[in-house]
Amino acid sequence: MLIEAGFDIAFECPAPTPMLLQLKVHPSRDADLLTPDRIASDPPLPMRDYLDLFGNRVTRVDVPAGLVTFSDHFVIADSGAPDETPPDVRTTSIADLPDDVLLFLVSSRYCDSDKLADFAWAQFGKLSGGARVVQAISDFVHAKIRFSYADARSTRCASDSMHEGIGVCRDFAHLAIALCRCMNIPARYCTGYLGDIGVPPDVNPGDFSGWAEVFLDGRWWTMDARHNHPRIGRIVMGRGRDAADVAMSTAFGVANLKRFEVMTDEKVEGR
Repeated sequence: MLIEAGFDIAFECPAPTPMLLQLKVHPSRDADLLTPDRIASDPPLPMRDYLDLFGNRVTRVDVPAGLVTFSDHFVIADSGAPDETPPDVRTTSIADLPDDVLLFLVSSRYCDSDKLADFAWAQFGKLSGGARVVQAISDFVHAKIRFSYADARSTRCASDSMHEGIGVCRDFAHLAIALCRCMNIPARYCTGYLGDIGVPPDVNPGDFSGWAEVFLDGRWWTMDARHNHPRIGRIVMGRGRDAADVAMSTAFGVANLKRFEVMTDEKVEGR
């Protein structure tokens, strides 16, 4: 399967503003790219990339005062298979976890698992098997939160989502991650493209998506509590402890978002 994806995003800055952009496909998918994953800007600006502590590709750019547009459109090959489901295995003991996985067991900015531990153990503590716990958490979060773009809030953390019962995809992911960490299951945040491939079209405008990955049986598995069923065509851009580690843009000054368009579609043969 071939997928066409990309974005057009515009900012208006009242003064020259350095910015970081995390808008490129994760290096783990580089081999699947059939056309360049290259950010263009209007006006043309010099940009350079580096890899952050989590292995994500970050773009540095100095934006002048005024309106600037960033865009990127590419074609990527995908297996066309839905997300894999983890086997019914036990939770890996902390003593046997790889060193670089331990970071994803502790509380972070938006995944305040320390506030949810008592609830998590009361709710999921009697379940056996890591995959069963993960699915039970996904089911719970899927039912707990009502999706609403109008109620999106950049400061909402997992415990807020628990009390408010509303949010967007990142809020589903943050609550699921926090509850998994309470149960000693490493979990990390992912952001990327997820089009309506193999499912009815979403009535909401195109957007980047947020989901989770959990560590079971020696590897990472996708966990998407918003949709709560395997999806096709997921293209990861970044991974981190939570959304703070994979912000779409970070401006060291004022940068007002003026346009935001994201597309992800299966490429029709012959076009």
